[in-house]
Amino acid sequence: MTLRVCNVEVKQLPEELNWKRARLFLDELERCMITDRPCIVLDCSNVRQMDRSVIHLLLRCLEEAIKRNGDVKLTAVPEAGRTTLELTGVSRLFEIFETNADALSSFHRLPTEAALHITSLSGSYLTSENAA
Repeated sequence: MTLRVCNVEVKQLPEELNWKRARLFLDELERCMITDRPCIVLDCSNVRQMDRSVIHLLLRCLEEAIKRNGDVKLTAVPEAGRTTLELTGVSRLFEIFETNADALSSFHRLPTEAALHITSLSGSYLTSENAA
């Protein structure tokens, strides 16, 4: 099994969002997504209010990443913002971390299922080797 190490881009969401800022942010993010399987961390620490426009922007970012087999993770979402994401059901679409470092490292960890599969394969190999 080959593990791919991806470059992770961290982007700070704007403090306040209007149509023009959202468009500029998406344009900037598009430049980060020219690779296969983009890994994006969106830092929400400056977001004052998790309103409709911010949620729409988050969903657009996720949509663009998924089109390229990538992923978007969120960090530093204020408590009120987390509540809004939970109430709207959007929190189920994102992994949310406290810090950028936690989100960055999550891209380089094996998913639990893959780790279990590798463990079971290596265990089978060791067992058959010992039997011979």
